[in-house]
Amino acid sequence: MINESIFREYDIRGIVGDDLNEQSIKLLGYYLGLETIKRCKIESPYIAVGYDARTHSVEMFEYLTSGFNEAGCQVLGMGMVATGVNYFATYQEFDGIKPNASVMITGSHNPSEYNGFKMTVDNKPFFGLDITALGKTIVQNKDKQIPTNNEYKEIDAISLYVDYMIKEFSHLKGMKDKLFLDCGNGVADTVLTQILDALELNYEAVYTQPDGTFPNHHPDPSVEENIQDVYKALEGDAHYGFAYDGDADRIAFLTKKYNVKGDIMALLFAKTMTNPVIVGEVKCTQIMYDIINESGGKAVMYKTGHSNLKVKLKEINADMAAEVSGHIFFNDRYFGFDDAIYATLRLLELVYNGMDIDKEIEDLPQTYSTEEIKVYTTEEEKFILMDKVKELLADVPSDFPKVIDVIDVDGVRVIFEDGWGLVRASNTTPVLVTRFESTIEAKAKLYETKLNDLIQRAKNELSQTTV
Repeated sequence: MINESIFREYDIRGIVGDDLNEQSIKLLGYYLGLETIKRCKIESPYIAVGYDARTHSVEMFEYLTSGFNEAGCQVLGMGMVATGVNYFATYQEFDGIKPNASVMITGSHNPSEYNGFKMTVDNKPFFGLDITALGKTIVQNKDKQIPTNNEYKEIDAISLYVDYMIKEFSHLKGMKDKLFLDCGNGVADTVLTQILDALELNYEAVYTQPDGTFPNHHPDPSVEENIQDVYKALEGDAHYGFAYDGDADRIAFLTKKYNVKGDIMALLFAKTMTNPVIVGEVKCTQIMYDIINESGGKAVMYKTGHSNLKVKLKEINADMAAEVSGHIFFNDRYFGFDDAIYATLRLLELVYNGMDIDKEIEDLPQTYSTEEIKVYTTEEEKFILMDKVKELLADVPSDFPKVIDVIDVDGVRVIFEDGWGLVRASNTTPVLVTRFESTIEAKAKLYETKLNDLIQRAKNELSQTTV
């Protein structure tokens, strides 16, 4: 039995042993391999594969390699790497060989029993309907047997990546600001401290040893309880703090005063660009959109999700894209993918060039916003519940705040007179994600209360129809 729900909007993710096992992973390699051959129009394409620190990642690499080999593809194995290194490898040559596709085996910030796959073909994300179709094909052929064949060519993507970063950011050499870095026992330090040492930077790094059991804290830096070590360091002599998720494609950046979210990072970077084009997700603060648009740039609101934003970035040739959670995509001077290691160096560059991060943030208009608030439901119900919320928004109660507009690019972003509220179905977990913002603190709470009441009403009505 193969659980079709593991084939998600922008990657494949499930519990190892249940959803992801030898049979399902071999079939994934086989049918993804056939699809790569079809898309690249190459008889035997090269597929670069890396993996994170999870205890089952090496075994999953072997299963996936068997599938690719059976399909007629050639696997380039790069071992344990950060996701940014995996993406970076597809833009490089290894002994004259340039990868045609890539797979990163990672559970990202999910609990240790999870793992998954992030995929690109011809430097484009393989996601959305492509993943759905792939999942259906695998389910339809669930009994097909794939022989074991673990042969692959080893490549050294890490050395190329480290050398590239040292060269690109050589001007930061000897920077005196004290840095504190929490690698969360993920894969950030497969490259991070090599780069910092070569640049002779002043830093302290903790939990650098990759360990897929994550013994110190969960590898999700968007959750406050997971970055307490960073806060403590900033109470001392550290000037700036950084933390990374399990596969190091997502960053947390903190000063002594602020936890700087991804949308504010994007705004800071936009200030250094001429007429920047910036893609944000539906969770980004309205301040980001307003200031960029009013300053001669262009800010585009789009769907949440690393694959969605990468595609939109390339489609409109934007300078960068950002998610509130810390996925930062640089097309300016880089390749357009999310890479927390590269983002770290670009943030340090802002400081090196004289930007006072705290002052820039303090000069922004005052708003009151919530963190992401999760409404728990089920994988089967979340999209049905979302549709019901949209339906109820068309006929809201008389005491509901005045609705100016409803943006439905991803869930619903309800625009009120003094702010907005967001409700969207997560594509990776069985929850609805909500967020609220206003220029008036009491209004932010009001929007939160009223939209949550609407979600509860939607839940109640759905439960009555299923009784």
